[in-house]
Amino acid sequence: MEVFMKIEDLQKEAKTLRKDIIEMIYRAKSGHPGGSLSIADILAVLYWKEMNIDPKNPKMENRDRLVLSKGHAAPALYAALI
Repeated sequence: MEVFMKIEDLQKEAKTLRKDIIEMIYRAKSGHPGGSLSIADILAVLYWKEMNIDPKNPKMENRDRLVLSKGHAAPALYAALI
C-alpha cells in the first residue's frame, strides 16, 4: 500500500485490470464483463492505495479484508489478486 500514489498510476492499474478482465472472460468463453469492468477503478484504489495488505505475509493480523458480494464481478477480483 502506497499512501501517496499518483492518480495517473491508479488509472494505469485500473486499465491493466480491465485488460486482464477482458482476457479472462474471453478465454473462459463465459462471464459478465459489465459487472467486472464497472468496479475496476474501485478495486485499483482499494488494492493499490487504501487497503492494508501484504501479499508476502497473508497471515498478517491487522490486514484488511474485502468481501465482494457482487458475484458477477469475480473476474475483477481475480485480476486484482494476480
